[in-house]
Amino acid sequence: MTDPRHGGPYDRGSMDSYYGRGPEPHYYIGPTHGGKRVEEADMTPEEIEEYHRGYDDNERARNFKNWEYDL
Repeated sequence: MTDPRHGGPYDRGSMDSYYGRGPEPHYYIGPTHGGKRVEEADMTPEEIEEYHRGYDDNERARNFKNWEYDL
């Protein structure tokens, strides 16, 4: 089951794809970038799968940041 919360594995996977980063499974306990970052070595197989599902879903949707607007 996908955890939709901000900072969860699915969210972090989709954001890594959105920002053009390669897949690097992780998530946050608590607020993103303000909470404890959990690295792949400390993730369960289910959490890693959820991260990749978020990454792959965003890749299929082709929902990527348009960097031209940030120049």
